Amino acid sequence: MDIEKPLHNDNFMHGLGANERALLEKIPLLPLRKLAAGMVRAKMRVQFTGWLQYLLPLIFIVTLSLLALVSHLLKISFLASIFSALGLLLGIVALIDLVTVKFKLRFPESLPQRNNDLNLFDLMRARHSCRSFQTRKLTEADHSELMESVSKYLAEPKIGKSPIRFEYISAPLTVWPVVNATEFLVAIAPAAYNRLSVIDVGRSLQKVVMDATRMGLGTCWIGPGADHASIKQQLGKRFNPEKDHIICVLGVGYKSNYIPLFIRIFNRQMSTNRLPLSELFFADSTFTTPLDVDATPFNSFGRNYEICQWSPSSYNGQTTRCAAVTDEKGALKSFDFYAATASQYYAPVALGIWAANWEMGCAALGLQGHFTVRTEEENEALPRYDLSWH
Repeated sequence: MDIEKPLHNDNFMHGLGANERALLEKIPLLPLRKLAAGMVRAKMRVQFTGWLQYLLPLIFIVTLSLLALVSHLLKISFLASIFSALGLLLGIVALIDLVTVKFKLRFPESLPQRNNDLNLFDLMRARHSCRSFQTRKLTEADHSELMESVSKYLAEPKIGKSPIRFEYISAPLTVWPVVNATEFLVAIAPAAYNRLSVIDVGRSLQKVVMDATRMGLGTCWIGPGADHASIKQQLGKRFNPEKDHIICVLGVGYKSNYIPLFIRIFNRQMSTNRLPLSELFFADSTFTTPLDVDATPFNSFGRNYEICQWSPSSYNGQTTRCAAVTDEKGALKSFDFYAATASQYYAPVALGIWAANWEMGCAALGLQGHFTVRTEEENEALPRYDLSWH
């Protein structure tokens, strides 16, 4: 977890992760920021009970009931009827969610179709985080193909020198906001912090994710929403607390159409909002001039910019930035990748996901290249340099 010292004496954010603080810092008014921090803390206390997804509609049901009562006392009958009807409708939806999702009383669902007909770029755009899974396990064939993908990408050369691994778990874990997931890949790196190994986790696991998407499987990256105690319990002797550190978890399985109302709203918000390319790609390392991706020679990278723009990241924070480096004649030398927040884990994982998408995109376009790290660059200022693509 990213637990760091509070910034600017903002004691009300003490103990929150770097990503949570970065999001709260965007709220301009201090009272609203404090209120939001309190809501984040309340959410953190309840999220691992397995009930938060179903309790959130109660807030709106109670609010609508109070509005209906006030309208009735004020003898505004039409408003009282509207608020009562909305509260009742929301209550029915919440009850259906409980029965079909929490207690799993529902009709069986069919297996999804594979995505063999999609090219890489369309496949990446088609992939969305799956936060509600079917109750069935992976078929033997799908499980075997998934684990072959894991072995393949773990065997690839890494950017860093520290080993990483993905442990498979077939059991329910305490995670948020995902529901009914029972199969997971747990990304583990050495306990001694190494930033490049965290980037390697994002890079290698994203390639597994895309293979799973090709298979028609649903996947969900889980960072701060994973309860490490339940993970360690399931791993047993496969986890050594003195040598290992859990970076993140990937839920994998068959997508379900039975989705709690809150998660439907959450999915819609997360799947439609992204920063424009002008705020992600730049023509200089000072991040003042947006990169003209349609100009020569940058246009040869085509949809690579798009698939990085739509890469998953913790809280949809989009913490990665890229600067194009050219020589005095305007010839492209490299693309440098930076993390925009001080997060020690989730930002480098997100950068690793960008690296995987960029690398796979270049391969699809027939563009040769590789990642390097400028070891002489020790600047810890934000955005923080991590990788270069040559």
